[in-house]
Amino acid sequence: MSNALLGVYRRVGAPIVSGHGSRLVMEDGREVLDFVSGIAVNALGYGDPGIAAAISEVVATGVLHTSNLYRTIPGEKLAEELVRLSFADKVFYCNSGAEANEGAFKFARRWARSVGGAAKHEIVAIRGSFHGRLFGTLAATDRPAYREPFEPLSPGFHFVPVGDEAALRAVVSPERTAALIVEPVQGEGGVNVVSDEYLRLLRTVADEVGAALIFDEIQCGLGRTGHLFAYQASGVVPDILTLAKPLAGGLPMGAVLLTDRIAETLKPGDHGTTFGGGPLVCSVARVVLERVSDPAFLADVRRKGERVKAAIEPLIGRNGVKELRGRGLIWGIEVEEPAAQIVARAFEAGLLLVVAGERVVRLLPPLVIDDSDLDEGLEILCGVLS
Repeated sequence: MSNALLGVYRRVGAPIVSGHGSRLVMEDGREVLDFVSGIAVNALGYGDPGIAAAISEVVATGVLHTSNLYRTIPGEKLAEELVRLSFADKVFYCNSGAEANEGAFKFARRWARSVGGAAKHEIVAIRGSFHGRLFGTLAATDRPAYREPFEPLSPGFHFVPVGDEAALRAVVSPERTAALIVEPVQGEGGVNVVSDEYLRLLRTVADEVGAALIFDEIQCGLGRTGHLFAYQASGVVPDILTLAKPLAGGLPMGAVLLTDRIAETLKPGDHGTTFGGGPLVCSVARVVLERVSDPAFLADVRRKGERVKAAIEPLIGRNGVKELRGRGLIWGIEVEEPAAQIVARAFEAGLLLVVAGERVVRLLPPLVIDDSDLDEGLEILCGVLS
């Protein structure tokens, strides 16, 4: 293992050298089933021909980057497709989920200042959330282990427990609150599905105090729940939506979707990015979006989610399995023992898993996983849980 890399990750196993479908091959020849998907990134698995073709076409043009000083067709076409498929009127591109959320905070505060003055800047987040590791997004993430080494963080953020209306109403005000942010399915925080009722309450309260409602769908969006966007399952429409992880099929890309009400307060120079929305990532993202927005594709994700549920539910109450949470192909299994121990046993058995907190094992297989691979992975999982 190279000593040249900064030691902020505990990497395991031999280097990965190739992949196909839902499987990865390591340098030592070992093949493993992947229930991590690069942490919800590789929605179309490995070796997808559509992604390969899109990359080859852009490489053949010789133009991988132009900056945002100039127009490109892939970026404009992708924005039109995202707008058509969502509530949004405008799209901003960036390079990661944390950047998307940082942009969302800036856009919300810019809009709030225009309607309520400088005091209207506070952002309310939900306990158990994870919005990123930059100073603004870390301030909206309530994990002490992530926050404390880097404090003081950006000011103006408050946290409330999910489902607690009294706590929510106690911290918001028309004079101070610029935005509320929520993950419809909390990923890093334990795969907690936020109820439709609470999402509706957030929409109501945001409207009452004149705040923007931000949905962070960086992990749960773009087909992961069996809906193109997670908000669509609840019927609650946000003002701003953030995307990243699977958007460009493994290439680094994020996006902020927003309404004209927010967008009309922003002017040239208010925000920017050097690499965001280049022709390479946008060309690949168009392939991904076309696939994951297909109603038949989404129905198949929901069907496979039911297979996961049917396999794991019988284990609840046995062998230290306490609860199963999730939908589509994002699931969390709450366990009594440290989740990292289960992940380690699964790795030895040929299955990649990832934790979501100390006592939750997270399942994030590629959305294209076939039934035989899904069933094989679930069999390995059930074995290590037992």
